[in-house]
Amino acid sequence: MEILTTGEMEQADRLAIAGGTSGFALMLRAGQAVADTAADLAEEGSILVVAGCGNNGGDGFVAATELAARGYDVSVILMCERSSLKGDAALAAKGWKGPVLPCDLSTLGSPALIIDALFGAGLNRPVMGDARAMIEAIIANGAPVLSIDLPSGINGTTGAIMGAAIRATETVTFFRRKPAHLLLPGRIFCGRVRVADIGITDAVLHKIRPITFENIPDYWQSVFPVPPIDGHKYARGHAVVVSGNLTSTGAARLSARSALRMGAGLVSVLSPDDALGANAAALTAVMVRRMNDAAGLAEILEDRRINACVIGPGAGIGEETRALVTTAIAAKRALVLDADALTSFADAPGRLFETIKQSGSADIILTPHEGEFHRLFSEMIEKHPLRSKLERVRAAAERSEAVVLLKGPGTVVASPDGRATIAANAPPWLATAGSGDVLSGMIGGLLAQRVPAFEAACMGVWMHGETGLEAGPGLIAEDLPEVLPAVLRRLYDRFGVDY
Repeated sequence: MEILTTGEMEQADRLAIAGGTSGFALMLRAGQAVADTAADLAEEGSILVVAGCGNNGGDGFVAATELAARGYDVSVILMCERSSLKGDAALAAKGWKGPVLPCDLSTLGSPALIIDALFGAGLNRPVMGDARAMIEAIIANGAPVLSIDLPSGINGTTGAIMGAAIRATETVTFFRRKPAHLLLPGRIFCGRVRVADIGITDAVLHKIRPITFENIPDYWQSVFPVPPIDGHKYARGHAVVVSGNLTSTGAARLSARSALRMGAGLVSVLSPDDALGANAAALTAVMVRRMNDAAGLAEILEDRRINACVIGPGAGIGEETRALVTTAIAAKRALVLDADALTSFADAPGRLFETIKQSGSADIILTPHEGEFHRLFSEMIEKHPLRSKLERVRAAAERSEAVVLLKGPGTVVASPDGRATIAANAPPWLATAGSGDVLSGMIGGLLAQRVPAFEAACMGVWMHGETGLEAGPGLIAEDLPEVLPAVLRRLYDRFGVDY
């Protein structure tokens, strides 16, 4: 599902209006959707609408009029003089026949529900003065809050708190979600989000051409790998995972098992001599091959049946790992670079990016967590410290010419061509040792099945979140590959695949 920035949503409104739907008709439908949700949240008791001076306030006036017509006890506080309202907001206020209360914090009372119609998604500066005092009063009041478009005080583009923000019980937005509905901390403040149809047709998306999407199966279903009935293991690809030395083998084994569970036909762990025994003793379906250095990796990758590679989990930090990465890139294999493979380039990230650029490969994925991301892209971050997570990852993909996956709450994946997704399905208990190694293996398994890099990263992120939900609280990383079949079965059912 597409995610629209504030500017893109304004364009959608303009296109709908140009197509014959008036701006006031859109406002009427928005306000009615708010009223419907308010009626669900407050079956009885009074409702207070706190209206701002723009179109968000206009939506609030429409909702107030509709709720009053349904018999609710409704009050409206307006944050400016009624005469100062313009355009559709003025028309909406004209339709409200009840009293308009002044901006007096003592008038909040004890409502059953507060409708937050202050700012919406367009806020891009810190709230101050009367507006901040009102937000703080709503917070202190303790009544359930229904926010229109976004909780007031949240930046619609970045999800950041602009000084103070309302924590909504529920949020009603229109046509499509905005970035702040998925990016933290905005997502936390939105509560449950409803997307209301206000009469804007999907046809406007062909002109807007959004490049940000929610990471859900509908987005990547068309390239999801389903083995054909007459398939065989070699058709499903062969992924290799580079192991570290004897004291650092667990991460590679976690990654390799995840790649196999994800559907790669064959998976091998490439092991240095001192770790061969440990890896061989711990692995069964995953194969083990001797590999001690970059020359050994180059020799193994001469086999063209090996089409995906994961380097980083427990690989070790330093020049040897850098050489392995350079070799894998030169071999033009689909490649996941994680953990130590990224940190090994922390003092010379440009060297990694130039190697990727010279290779011309479109199938390289970088999977940093925040610390690794800062080490790789510190220069870019210092120049633009206020960028949102979405903007940072998109810029990093453009800089590195690789797909970049920034792990953490609200994982963002971005492609060098500008496309990006935001995930919102991962539970907090995924924050455990080895979880990222499992993710890199899942993605490697998808690459082995020839899923394009951007979609493979998106699929891996979503399925990683689902395995966390399936395993539940108390999970450890070893649990995740074992519950992956249940997640795959649900996906097959969702996509109508026979199995």
